[in-house]
Amino acid sequence: MMVSRSGSSFLDFTSGELPHIPQTPRALPRLMSVPGIISDSYGSNDGDSDGTSSVCRERKIIVANMLPLHARRDSETAKWSFNFDEDSLLLQLKDGFSPDTEVIYVGSLKVEVEASEQEEVAQRLLDEFKCLPTFLPLDIQKRFYHGFCKQQLWPLFHYMLPICPDHGDRFDRQLWQAYVCANKLFADKVMEVVNPDDDFIWVHDYHLMILPTFLRKRYHRVKLGFFLHSPFPSSEIYRTLPVRDEILKGLLNSDLIGFHTFDYARHFLSCCSRMLGLDYESKRGHIGLEYFGRTVYIKILPVGVHMGRLESVLNLPSTFEKVKEIEDQFHGKKLIIGVDDMDIFKGISLKLLAFEQLLQQHPSLHGKVVLVQIVNPARSSGKDVQEAKKETYSTARRINEAYGYPGYEPVIVIDRPVARFEKTAYYAMAECCIVNAVRDGMNLVPYKYIVCRQGSPSMDEALGSAKMESPRTSMLVVSEFIGCSPSLSGAIRVNPWDIEAVAEALNTAISMSESEKQLRHEKHYRYVSSHDVAYWARSFLQDLERACKDHYNKRSWGIGLGLGFRVISLSPSFRKLSNEHIVSSYKRTNRRAIFLDYDGTIVPHSSIIEAPSPDVIALLDALSSDPKNTVFIVSGRGRTSLGEWLSPCNNLGIAAEHGYFLRWNKSSDWESLAANLDWKEIVEPIMKLYTEATDGSSIETKESALVWHHQEAGPDFGSCQAKELLDHLENVLANEPAVVKRGQHIVEVKPQGVTKGLVAEKILSMLVNQGKPPEFVMCIGDDRSDEDMFESILTIVSGPSLPSAPEIFACTVGQKPSKAKYYLDDTVDVLRLLKGLATASTPKPRNTAEFQVAFDNFF
Repeated sequence: MMVSRSGSSFLDFTSGELPHIPQTPRALPRLMSVPGIISDSYGSNDGDSDGTSSVCRERKIIVANMLPLHARRDSETAKWSFNFDEDSLLLQLKDGFSPDTEVIYVGSLKVEVEASEQEEVAQRLLDEFKCLPTFLPLDIQKRFYHGFCKQQLWPLFHYMLPICPDHGDRFDRQLWQAYVCANKLFADKVMEVVNPDDDFIWVHDYHLMILPTFLRKRYHRVKLGFFLHSPFPSSEIYRTLPVRDEILKGLLNSDLIGFHTFDYARHFLSCCSRMLGLDYESKRGHIGLEYFGRTVYIKILPVGVHMGRLESVLNLPSTFEKVKEIEDQFHGKKLIIGVDDMDIFKGISLKLLAFEQLLQQHPSLHGKVVLVQIVNPARSSGKDVQEAKKETYSTARRINEAYGYPGYEPVIVIDRPVARFEKTAYYAMAECCIVNAVRDGMNLVPYKYIVCRQGSPSMDEALGSAKMESPRTSMLVVSEFIGCSPSLSGAIRVNPWDIEAVAEALNTAISMSESEKQLRHEKHYRYVSSHDVAYWARSFLQDLERACKDHYNKRSWGIGLGLGFRVISLSPSFRKLSNEHIVSSYKRTNRRAIFLDYDGTIVPHSSIIEAPSPDVIALLDALSSDPKNTVFIVSGRGRTSLGEWLSPCNNLGIAAEHGYFLRWNKSSDWESLAANLDWKEIVEPIMKLYTEATDGSSIETKESALVWHHQEAGPDFGSCQAKELLDHLENVLANEPAVVKRGQHIVEVKPQGVTKGLVAEKILSMLVNQGKPPEFVMCIGDDRSDEDMFESILTIVSGPSLPSAPEIFACTVGQKPSKAKYYLDDTVDVLRLLKGLATASTPKPRNTAEFQVAFDNFF
């Protein structure tokens, strides 16, 4: 097993020791091992320095828990034989790629291979099938798959909480460690074959949700997509998971995340908002999450079926024979088909109860309707599976005893391995198909049923001319809690828990007119045949290519430890402001203008104490006392608070309420803009209405503005109410001299023509008129209102009013898209920079030695 540098620290984040992972004798060679160097004119350390350069052939690396292979050991020769699993979705999705695409699969085998054979088997699978197996140690495999995946993630994602020990397994950190370990081993295998410059990696399902973190750590610009094939639960359910943040951050290290339905995507986005504070927006039909300068796109598209595979099985002689057998067996009866895995989420027992209700309410159907329930083998063992099986059999037995008679069995449960041709025959002969799952990611049974009901010319010929002349019909009763439900507009949707409603839906389905059944079938068949698995794969890869197209147009570097790792990706011209660089310019110049925002810039948003600390006051006083400097605090706060907090700084200018009030220094009077504020009488009652309706919101009344705050309200509801309030106020203030702005957790109404940008323009113009055009301009802020300052400063310095262009340092706080050229990480960085400028000021700060000691302690 090749262990890369990428994850050496990842396994240290959990408490306790992880199990020892034995290494295979040697790592498999990369398929393409031409050494290369990534071109990066900006000199960023991308983590890709030992990447490889591919030849022309396009490659896709498909990563999933299981390889699309059947494996069998010959009992006599003890040799392994392998062949592709033609029914595997992973194999079928290749149809969506161009013929010259090379596809490599990474995953586990469904059988255990002895350690002494692993290297030989791995090389053979790679050579013959382009499959790279991940041989997980048996104890890790058991705790990873049967433990964390099946006993913790699977129930939780299907809305089952372990409220008591008898109701699901509670979180076990050892199982989580095995999950992390398995994901790391999968990542190592991908790294053995990937060409990070060119290959696209597509990871599948909930077994590998933190795999993107390991790959992104190793290759910052890896082209990585992830598709979740299970439901994603609502935030109220998901937030109970102790490792919720690690999994969310793992998924966000992908470039594109796919879901079957909008509901699943909406739940994921809500979790990102509530737990990580991330916002998303939709542009031109694409949903994107901004995550540290990277845009993570969201894809919503249900998977499809493989039409060719289904049609080939339809045309098998064995299928024809089974169809005739079923026709003879159920002659004169209406057949309802159900095909489900044996687990507690498929709603088999609820389906049987609804069928019992149907027979009870409609005696005329006795002897005329049969439910054939095919049960697929359970994917995991456990008490819940055994209980579901027991309930299924007892209910079926009760129905047959109550309503059956010699020659008629109303419920037939087929609980054995059923060949594909046999399932196909039942689909083809059933007048109705019911899928009654209480929660399911996608469920392709309805799609398969529709294709089989369409039949084929060969089947028609085998069944005789009567079949050839009859119109194609099908009827579906589907749970509203399964992924395929939104795409089947002609199906009868039901709440599986409402047994009476499901029974009535079955009655409607089997008694519906042939003409309506035909119309519904035609509508469904058009959709299913055009949105097949190839369409799904092709659409996903097209969006993945679009999501990755700007990878090499940005500078990238990684931050964060363990599973909190993420990549910062920003414009090449956007870089961190170097203290040495700005101090050098500061010392070189004699006329300087400095503009500083207050909240989030010199005082952190998280601070309970709103007033600046003595250390901050000392910094501001030192800067503003330098006769070469004009220093202004430009804030949205009121003049009373700012004037009181900053009173020790005699020479500091203050622009309060975004510049509505202006004071050049402590001894000067406040200047205010002449503005009509009558609109406040309109705005205040409206804001009060929204405050009463939104728990956790409040109104801040300023002399020139009104601000509605919703940071204490629920994230989703508060954001929704803020949007409604914004629209409401914009409508009523259409003819008033006021503007409505939405900021971080606020909606603010203020007079027209009052912006931080106009403050900067006014101060700079005043300095020019006084014959003191600045040679150095620095502006630091953290939110949208500060972007106006950045834009104004850049506009003024490029205009004719200044005799010569000054050195400009427009800087935003936080690494995010901005009109500023520079950024600093947080308020600590800002104060460290201001300390450097204050130390370089003339005269020096009072009590220089004490000043230095205080700030050394502060930092």
